[in-house]
Amino acid sequence: MTHKASHHVLNTSRLRVFVSFTQVKRLVQKVHSPHPSLNTSLEGEIQAFLTDEDLLHTYDDLTKVNPVTPTTVLKCLQARYSVKVFYTHAGCTLVALNPFQPIPDLYSLDVMKEYHGAPQPQEFKPHIFIVAEEAYRNVQGQVQPVNQSLVVSGESGAGKTWTSRCLMKYYATVAASSSVVKSQDIVERIEKRVLDSNPIMEAFGNACTLRNNNSSRFGKYIQLQLDRCQLLVGASVQTYLLEKTRVACQPASERNFHIFYQMMKGATDEQRKEWKMPRGQRFVWLPNYEKTVDEDCFRETLEAMVHLGINVERQRQIFRILAGILQLGNVNFFSSTDESQPCNLDEQSKDFLQRASELLCVPAEELQACLRVRTLKAGKQSVFKPCSQAECSVRRDCLAKVIYGHLSCNKTVLPTKHSNGKPSYLFVYNKQLFEWLVTFINKSICADKSMWSNFIGVLDVYGFECFRVNNLEQLCINYANEKLQQHFVAHYLRAQQEEYVSEGLQWSFVKYQDNQSCLDLIEGSPVSVFSLLNEESRLNRASDAKTLRIRLEKELCDNANISWDKFSKEPHFTVAHYAGKVNYQIQGMVEKNKDPVPPELINLLQRSDNLLLHQIFTDKDADNPATKGLSKVTVVSKFKNSLESLMKILHTTTPHYTRCIKPNPDCKPLTFKKEEVIMQLEACGIVETIHISAAGFPIRIPFKSFLQRYGLIAKYSNFNSGSHCLDVEAPSSDVLRQEVEKLLSVVLQHKASDPSHKLDSEKHKSWVHCGRTKVFLTQWMLDLLEDQRKKILSQCAFSIQCCWLRYQRRRRRARQHSAALIQAAVRSWLVRRKVHRWNRAATLIQNNWRKWRALLKSLAEAELDDAKDLEEEDVPPLNPVIRERGSVQLSTIQEPVTVRGWPMGLALASAPSITVSLTATGFQKMMSVMASLNLPSRRGEYKVETNQYTQELASIRAQPKGSVKLHCQRSPLLYADRQPDMKSDVTGFNEILLEKTL
Repeated sequence: MTHKASHHVLNTSRLRVFVSFTQVKRLVQKVHSPHPSLNTSLEGEIQAFLTDEDLLHTYDDLTKVNPVTPTTVLKCLQARYSVKVFYTHAGCTLVALNPFQPIPDLYSLDVMKEYHGAPQPQEFKPHIFIVAEEAYRNVQGQVQPVNQSLVVSGESGAGKTWTSRCLMKYYATVAASSSVVKSQDIVERIEKRVLDSNPIMEAFGNACTLRNNNSSRFGKYIQLQLDRCQLLVGASVQTYLLEKTRVACQPASERNFHIFYQMMKGATDEQRKEWKMPRGQRFVWLPNYEKTVDEDCFRETLEAMVHLGINVERQRQIFRILAGILQLGNVNFFSSTDESQPCNLDEQSKDFLQRASELLCVPAEELQACLRVRTLKAGKQSVFKPCSQAECSVRRDCLAKVIYGHLSCNKTVLPTKHSNGKPSYLFVYNKQLFEWLVTFINKSICADKSMWSNFIGVLDVYGFECFRVNNLEQLCINYANEKLQQHFVAHYLRAQQEEYVSEGLQWSFVKYQDNQSCLDLIEGSPVSVFSLLNEESRLNRASDAKTLRIRLEKELCDNANISWDKFSKEPHFTVAHYAGKVNYQIQGMVEKNKDPVPPELINLLQRSDNLLLHQIFTDKDADNPATKGLSKVTVVSKFKNSLESLMKILHTTTPHYTRCIKPNPDCKPLTFKKEEVIMQLEACGIVETIHISAAGFPIRIPFKSFLQRYGLIAKYSNFNSGSHCLDVEAPSSDVLRQEVEKLLSVVLQHKASDPSHKLDSEKHKSWVHCGRTKVFLTQWMLDLLEDQRKKILSQCAFSIQCCWLRYQRRRRRARQHSAALIQAAVRSWLVRRKVHRWNRAATLIQNNWRKWRALLKSLAEAELDDAKDLEEEDVPPLNPVIRERGSVQLSTIQEPVTVRGWPMGLALASAPSITVSLTATGFQKMMSVMASLNLPSRRGEYKVETNQYTQELASIRAQPKGSVKLHCQRSPLLYADRQPDMKSDVTGFNEILLEKTL
């Protein structure tokens, strides 16, 4: 694609968007005119440019509106709002209209899962979850810069708090959906704590106003900390813009902070007694007590405190401090007749002061003295001067705001907001109750730096403010909005168009409102509104509003963004902000910028017996500028530094913009006021954003990154010959450009060949443009590239799966064959080993058996006493008594053989059968005969059969002469009976006891 052709395409495609621009410009001027009759003349003139007005509600993106004018955009938003569609894309920005009523199932868990699980969430209907998911996927894809910021802006009542709450709930749900079981409990605990921080922050920082029942009176930047797996592991909260003046001064028909009403309506009788708040008690600082809102839920606040780790004792200390603040509001002072004496207190005020001192745990006398007498330093001496009635009231209010508010010396915060011009101490320099809560919440939910790698920030700040009386508060708030608007302009409106020109695109600049001159007026160097205010604040003299006005007019007269009304009685100056002109009252501005805090009050609180109050204010004397006399650090200086810190964070992240629009000033459900909406559209630059998004290329990718991601399309495409390989590492940008153009030609050729998409080839060229170093794409072209890349990756994945499955199958078969061979070898080895062991065991048994038989045989032969042995032995002469009682006559031996105590059968072993006539005398002889012989009765005769031959009795050695020794051997008898019974056959003994022979 040549430069000339691409330029022609850009100019041709832009004709559709900028149709009759001069007429549109004339209509825009009418919209800006002081006669906003949008229902009559504008509709008649714009009607000619509207196409398909009945289908305007179907336009999900305002870039589709033709032509793009404030009124056509307004008509589209109104049409979508009427059919209850509240989100609409506006290029890079999401426009959110507040319905002012609950919408069922719009933010349910199923909707979250649907957007999170969608391959292309942009194809779904516009929703805040699309912005959240886009940021989350940028972190997952490590798209530089990885850290993300979601900027939610809009005026009070536009729905910023609800939108931020939905974003936090979405991330707490999506980032906690982990399959890791061991960390699931930790993730759920962190998720619960992050969500529980909202009720506490809203109770202490939100209030009911005329424009919103739950208006945030502070801004916050919440960093949701994600680990390497994009799981929620912690969070941190930075607070801005706390409106502490609301503690002691509530605008008409508005209320104080929610926490005070929660205490009054939700406390038990025991708690009321402890807080010295009986039923029916009225407090000056609690107006509109009878009004009830959904946020008056004391139990929810207490449960959130418990979940975050605030124990019961610490809660008791907090609520006693809050009750003491309410008691201070009922203390009234009366001027004394003697100017040298302090102001007087009536009895009722003394009672309230006593209650306040008991609740704050400070001495009542010292508290009264600090409120009525101020201390002046004269060298090393202290001079006490009574305060006037007005000064006493200011010091009382200052004490309440010192305790409740926060602007720490070591923490960046933004200023407060106040709608009337009453002089008050707006800022304090110590770490007070609200900041202590924020610090405690951060300690409870913040993860260690080593645990998280990226974060997604949610920024919820004030919108532009313009009241009847505007002072330093409004100047700081509008300055903050100018900085955020300038960040949007620099990041998108200006930087994007300048990049088109630098990359060689033929681009006609879309005019937009650049607010840099307004920022130079407020914060510029060397002379600006802030610098002159600081100079006046550092002078040791009383401030003069007229003198400051003269200096402003003299030093800043060359800046077109500031003007003066010379006929006004009150000194003031007018600043032309991006959202409109605002008149600022000079009276009291210098005193607010000084923001002195009486040192007596700080010293008193440092000596409090309330542990929390003592902890908050102790050891702050050295860091407290108010205790050092006149401070050189002013409110606007601290505010500017804090805002610069915030902008540094935003510049290092990828921003995502959400513009919340308030459809009507009365917060009525489903009511659309055109005048109210168009003012907000003009202020935030929505129309200019749509112009640039519709005519330009929202996606810009460097050549090298483009080839690395989409080079595979040319490599695997059917239209590629396959002989050319993309050179991603080419050093020259011209070579890379040629490679990119070849790749794009392949993609467009493939699209043109699709029979379902018969499009003009010239129209294809309007979707993409090659610059000098980057490729500029429309969203449609990006979707086309991603679709083809997805198809090729699916084909490659399918081929890889096939090869892998084939490899796995082959590998499985080879392993099965190898396993079978191994099993067969093991089985054969086991069988061989078992047979071998059997053979060895059988041989061993046989050998042992043979040895045993031979041994028994040899023993039997050696130890048997036969008849010949007995015959050869010399038989000593026998005693007649012994012969008579213990002898046996053998047939082969002439002389009787004497036996006593040992079996006769052993002595007769040599005789196979003996017939003997025997008269058994003596118990032992009878037992021996009966135990050793089978004596079947045959009429007094006994046939003696030896056990040696018939019962296989064990062999013994029996020596008739001298001692008898018994050799015990294991008997081969299977049966042996120690107690013979005459009724059964005698089988012999296995053990034979022999006594010594006589």
